[in-house]
Amino acid sequence: MSYFVYILYSLKDKKLYVGCTSDIKERLDRHNDGYVNATKYRRPLELIHTEQYANKAEAFNRERFLKSLWGARIKKKILQEYINKVGRNS
Repeated sequence: MSYFVYILYSLKDKKLYVGCTSDIKERLDRHNDGYVNATKYRRPLELIHTEQYANKAEAFNRERFLKSLWGARIKKKILQEYINKVGRNS
């Protein structure tokens, strides 16, 4: 089973959320329907990045890294690429 690390962009507060799941569509629906406490007041959310991993351990290690101070640079770069792609101001 594949696992995904994903990054969501809040259109409300312009901040990012990093998560991990085995079903990206179902998880995104749960975020946007308000079932996830960490993001329910930050909706609407857009999926801006996904990474696929062969196992759960690799995915959770990547999620942990992206949530760290070192991962902030990578998230900033991903966000900038997304903003350039869709033409949205941050």
